[in-house]
Amino acid sequence: MSVIELTNTARTYREIQAEIKQLEEQLDALKQSMIREMDARQADEVQAGEYTIRYKLIESMRLNTTALKSELPEIAARFTQSQVSTRFSVA
Repeated sequence: MSVIELTNTARTYREIQAEIKQLEEQLDALKQSMIREMDARQADEVQAGEYTIRYKLIESMRLNTTALKSELPEIAARFTQSQVSTRFSVA
């Protein structure tokens, strides 16, 4: 791929990325609208035609690794694993 082709590909990538951001903002606005309606109805589940809309509180338990490392660093070190990932960006 030539520099010109790579530049055009990067430009197209950034344009699509901007479009996705706009769509995500629209999506969030629609979601917030439905949540407000469900709050007004005091319902955590609503049937809307063929759609079932749910908005429920979910509680999960997570390990506080900061506290564990502070209080018991030797145990935290024994159970800590390294992970490798990749990151791609076009700036």
